[in-house]
Amino acid sequence: MSGVGAVPWRRPMTGRDTGEEHRASTPLELLFDLCFVVAVAAAAARLHHGLAAGHAGAALAGYAMVFFAIWWAWMNFTWFASAYDTDDVAYRLLTLVQMAGVLVLAAGVPAAFDRRDFLLVTLGYTVMRVPLVVQWLRVSRDHPERRRTGRLYVAGIAIGQALWLGRLLLPAPWGLVAFPVLVVLEVLVPVFAERTGGRTPWHPGHIAERYGLFTLIVLGEVILASTTSVQVLTEAHGLSASLLLVAVGGLLTVFGMWWLYFKRSVEDTLRLSTRSAFVWGYAHYLVFGSVAAVGAAVGVAADVARHEADVPTREADLALAGAVAAYLLVLGALHAWSFRTPVVAVRSASAAVVLLLLAAPGPDVGVMTLLVGLVVATLVAVHVALDRPRQGPSSRRPATGRHTVGR
Repeated sequence: MSGVGAVPWRRPMTGRDTGEEHRASTPLELLFDLCFVVAVAAAAARLHHGLAAGHAGAALAGYAMVFFAIWWAWMNFTWFASAYDTDDVAYRLLTLVQMAGVLVLAAGVPAAFDRRDFLLVTLGYTVMRVPLVVQWLRVSRDHPERRRTGRLYVAGIAIGQALWLGRLLLPAPWGLVAFPVLVVLEVLVPVFAERTGGRTPWHPGHIAERYGLFTLIVLGEVILASTTSVQVLTEAHGLSASLLLVAVGGLLTVFGMWWLYFKRSVEDTLRLSTRSAFVWGYAHYLVFGSVAAVGAAVGVAADVARHEADVPTREADLALAGAVAAYLLVLGALHAWSFRTPVVAVRSASAAVVLLLLAAPGPDVGVMTLLVGLVVATLVAVHVALDRPRQGPSSRRPATGRHTVGR
């Protein structure tokens, strides 16, 4: 006999209510995010190592490839959970297997970066994808209105995964050539399934919150990585003026990035159309990736400040400016498109250009890191001063007691 509040063995996957109130992230989803941040941290750490060693091109290529696997697996689970989270025993067990897969993937990050050996990364990715296929099989059985959608997802994910495993057999040059082709095939699966079989019942408010929470976790990883770098170098060599400026500038940058991301709610944008949802969701590959890259770049700046890196100051400055500029450009364009305010993109692009111009001469890394923080803070101040919401009944929302991104 099951007790009161016990987790059921099985619930039919007939879809969640898209208008459900107070829909928030579950403890299982939060645990899922924490497992994924381990993989994000591993990728950022290897990027830091590669940049500090003077291998920027190879490090960025490896980072882009590994981060795609991390981001894509996270995104697939997030949207599926928003539509079909039954919170039964089977669902929980399959999700826990996916978490184990991302930990296997994280263990394979060093080999993928250093030797382009993607065996462990691909195996971890496979462990994450197989349970998702099982979940979609449940949807195709339990949800008649979206049976075709479920079957399209099953076929797309299964074929894609078989191709990823087959890629391991290709010789080095062809394996790299196949990677972007398989990426394109992967990202087309949800587009084709949702448009051909019908839109799954994901919750706009829940999706907005999930993306916001993962952004917070990645920003937290940036703070942790930056603080650890400064702490280790301070204990080894003592605190210098340049290292202090790196710490202050890095923290100011993270605070500004947080403010810019959460300045407005995107829930209404996600409600507009499936196309809006795809644009928002897919653009976050660059948003999440650039945020984690900022942490790696701040770590490199700290290394250069204490002469612990094999790169000139100019390269360290450009790495930081480039990572922050990428974040500003992508987020600015995304907000301009979402809220129909092109001026936001212009401001963000202007700030990004200023960052790159400041980095070009190669000033002291401490000074440069502080300048980056000041530019981001100035952009925040401009938004606060010029983008005040209109006061009136339409701008006031009743308190719901639920955390929502941007509110």
